[in-house]
Amino acid sequence: MSNLSGFVKRLRDIMRNDAGINGDAQRIEQIAWMLFLKVYDAKEQDWEWDDENYQSIIPEECRWQNWAHDDKSSNALTGDRLLDFVNNTLFPTLKNLPVTASTPVKKAIVQTTFADANQYMKDGVLLRQVINVIDELDLSDYEESHAFGEIYETILKELQSAGSAGEFYTPRAVTDFMAQMIKPKIGEKMADFACGTGGFITSWLKELDKQVKTTEDREAYGASVYGMEKKQFPYMLCITNMLLHDLDVPQVFHGNSLLRDVLDYTEEDKFDVILMNPPYGGSEKADVKNHFPSDLASSETADLFMSVIMYRLKKNGRAAVILPDGFLFGTDNAKVNIKKKLLGEFNLHTVVRMPGSVFAPYTSITTNILFFDNTHHTEETWFYRLDMPEGYKHFSKTKPMKLEHFQPVLDWWNDRQEISEDGFDKAKKFTAKELSEDLGYNLDQCGYPHEEEEILAPLDLIHRYEEQRSSLNAEIDRVLAEISNILTINREV
Repeated sequence: MSNLSGFVKRLRDIMRNDAGINGDAQRIEQIAWMLFLKVYDAKEQDWEWDDENYQSIIPEECRWQNWAHDDKSSNALTGDRLLDFVNNTLFPTLKNLPVTASTPVKKAIVQTTFADANQYMKDGVLLRQVINVIDELDLSDYEESHAFGEIYETILKELQSAGSAGEFYTPRAVTDFMAQMIKPKIGEKMADFACGTGGFITSWLKELDKQVKTTEDREAYGASVYGMEKKQFPYMLCITNMLLHDLDVPQVFHGNSLLRDVLDYTEEDKFDVILMNPPYGGSEKADVKNHFPSDLASSETADLFMSVIMYRLKKNGRAAVILPDGFLFGTDNAKVNIKKKLLGEFNLHTVVRMPGSVFAPYTSITTNILFFDNTHHTEETWFYRLDMPEGYKHFSKTKPMKLEHFQPVLDWWNDRQEISEDGFDKAKKFTAKELSEDLGYNLDQCGYPHEEEEILAPLDLIHRYEEQRSSLNAEIDRVLAEISNILTINREV
């Protein structure tokens, strides 16, 4: 196919005429399951070439090449016949494939991927047109397959403006920067416990690929990642992403990383590197807290993931994690205890404060990257505020953050100096004692001087207010407890 650049637009133009597609999120989900089957079909052809005894888990009539491919003989399914096949044969079959604990991962992913997938289109002629555009992809051609990997990235970017689906997409500039700073090594295994569409995994693989020299290196590269995603749709996108990156057996699973007692983790459950952007602003069912020690049992999703990360990071392991401002300034009991554990058992060496619109338009909440390792307790922590690049008032869909915007951090990283601008700290070092005893575990340092009133989306505003109210209540409780203690002592005297 010569016009890869127009791939997404061609699909959008066709699907716009279908009464069953309601909005961008449904359009992308519709494209997603077809892309998965197309990519999986290309993989199966490779596996059959390598192993003459290979048996597909997909029944012959449901394999892409046997129902979707148009051989121009005028026999291709279309119209009502195509709709009937997809709705009443293809989907029920793939959703109910026989999968057991012994089913190989590369086969089991078909059933897991389709477990909650949806078919929205109502016009069988338009559905045939969409299928034909996707089928034109020549994934056996290395250059076209590689180019399509870039096209797939544009599809994932569109999630940012497709309603709530944007929560699964971390800007590529951010994941690439974090992967670069974590410095992957052949033989290490990284994890993302809420991997969304696989952005951190692909950034890790891109960095690791530079070091692959031998067949053994290539095998280690393929076995170097672990992911888990709770929601079906991003899981489907992630699996397709992994197949496009030549991971024939993607160790990415559909499930909730918070549904296991953190005290049950063994050495085998731990990883050399953890790269994550935990979901925040959400809440889990009350019984999820039961999987955590009482002092760490927060009602905030990001806090719970932070505990999981600490329990699953190997000795001498490294982590880079995105967390909202609420984690830094929060003084409720769970947040303080999580930060006590972080500073007391891990080396929190760097916090990079990011501009507020990095995740626009999905959220305006300001986020931070915490870099830490499991070598020793924290002795000192550097904070660095990354300001908006010159010429930008804020990031947006048309002016997204780019990797080059992290250059000031890179320049500062290896030659750290304290920086003050206009009377405000831009880069500053704090000892663990200052952060814990003097500042009461308030990690909200080197923040942005808000000269103008900050305008947040209503839901972000509510979330920010709830965090600040929670922190204020915790501070009031602490002060009242101290006063009560003083009064009790005085009365006894």
